[in-house]
Amino acid sequence: GPGAGEHGGEILFQGSPEDLKKEARGLTGQYLSGKMKIEIPHQRRAASGGRYLKLLGARQNNLKNINVNFPLGTLTCVTGVSGSGKSTLVIDTLLTALQLKFSGRTQSLSDLDAMEGIEYLDKVIYVDQSPIGRTPRSNPATYTGLFTDIRALFSGLPEAKVRGYGAGRFSFNVEGGRCSSCSGDGNLKITMNFLPDVYVQCEVCRGARYNRETLDVHYRGKSIADVLAMTAEQAALFFERVPQIKSKLTTLLDVGLGYLQVGQNAVTLSGGEAQRIKLAKELSRRATGRTIYILDEPTTGLHFEDVRKLLQILQLLVEHGNTVIVIEHNLDVIKQADYLIDLGPEGGGAGGEILFQGTPEGLSLVNSSYTGRYLKKTLNK
Repeated sequence: GPGAGEHGGEILFQGSPEDLKKEARGLTGQYLSGKMKIEIPHQRRAASGGRYLKLLGARQNNLKNINVNFPLGTLTCVTGVSGSGKSTLVIDTLLTALQLKFSGRTQSLSDLDAMEGIEYLDKVIYVDQSPIGRTPRSNPATYTGLFTDIRALFSGLPEAKVRGYGAGRFSFNVEGGRCSSCSGDGNLKITMNFLPDVYVQCEVCRGARYNRETLDVHYRGKSIADVLAMTAEQAALFFERVPQIKSKLTTLLDVGLGYLQVGQNAVTLSGGEAQRIKLAKELSRRATGRTIYILDEPTTGLHFEDVRKLLQILQLLVEHGNTVIVIEHNLDVIKQADYLIDLGPEGGGAGGEILFQGTPEGLSLVNSSYTGRYLKKTLNK
């Protein structure tokens, strides 16, 4: 730690977990000791306008012909032991049914009798931890649309106009302004038989991606390669007077990714980082209040502090009027939800039943629910 990216890289502590609780600089010890914690909300949201998205007669895999109510305009968490039917309900049934409806196809699921309440929604977005791109040209700037605004800014500069450079000149996806040696990758791929490919820095542009003529165009003393090498924090200050660019960078800061380089190779991003970049893109869109977001165990691999930041984003999406549905085991997420749907009681054939639908406080009183028992301890701390 103590932070991420350029703010990290130091060893803060080596020793026992008990001694780590006394370490003041790092966040891990503070969460372990209880000095820092994810708080329980003071108030739970009710369904917006009393509206629900309802699944009737869901019976795919181990689901026992269940009827489920998802309150709109809330953060809903689907819980239960492994194999209880969470993914079958949310991904295989709900997500698939919504995608079929919004795509305009007349096909319907054979393992679902009906879905009600879709008229209150206009789209569904599944936010997972898959990569935002699989090539060196994919990066946070290209994925969020930030790069389009940056290229437009550079192409509008006097020097660019004199030279006749359009926005395409500052793209590393087309010929003209990019380095001809590495085709704008900044690296050269060396194929290794029976081993993963190895990337080495391009000797011509030295990782800058562009040719010399393109790099001669400067905004406030910086070339476009310099901008891509900035962290989101640095770029937000640099573009403070350019609202359209600043707003997109601010969303990256909001999701806790201020330490990432704007042009960082997507291949180097973790699953958690990729997921938060996707959420940042959603936050930068104009909210319709009619979107449903679905996430499957989004806290996988995340630190306590990253979980806190993720929850802030999810709550913000709901504040904008949207609906967020999360499959999760993490009690810090479960206790922050407005509404819980608990499946069980066991996994496999002994699961697929709804044990409870309602608030976290309500589930904590259900003795037949494993989730409820552990949640009771968490809520009473």
